[in-house]
Amino acid sequence: MKKKFLTGIVAAIVFANTAIAQQPGIKRTELQRHDLSIPGHETVQARIDFAPGTAFGKHKHPGEEIIYVLEGLLQYQVEGKAPVTLKAGDVLFIPAGTVHTAKNVGNTEAKELATYVVEKGKPLVVLTK
Repeated sequence: MKKKFLTGIVAAIVFANTAIAQQPGIKRTELQRHDLSIPGHETVQARIDFAPGTAFGKHKHPGEEIIYVLEGLLQYQVEGKAPVTLKAGDVLFIPAGTVHTAKNVGNTEAKELATYVVEKGKPLVVLTK
């Protein structure tokens, strides 16, 4: 009984995180999630697909985000820094808790591979104003 209850709670948390992370024209696909040797932390790897002209609004993560652009042109606005536009093969590091945005500024679909090193049990994406 306890196992089913805990499984239900975990499923609800995953669903809530996915619902927050999905925005029109943007698809987030979690590829893998693993506990780290650092207690209370995990790594999550996801592919994020951006339709032309779409943007992921202001948000932050409970840990570091390491971005690798797979396709297209993505513009990132990281709090306290000038906007930067990256193309396929470019990388970006975003410190824990830093508010940022991402926008596809190209004419084709853009894709990034995002690797997060985060505190376990916290929402992966926190939308901000």
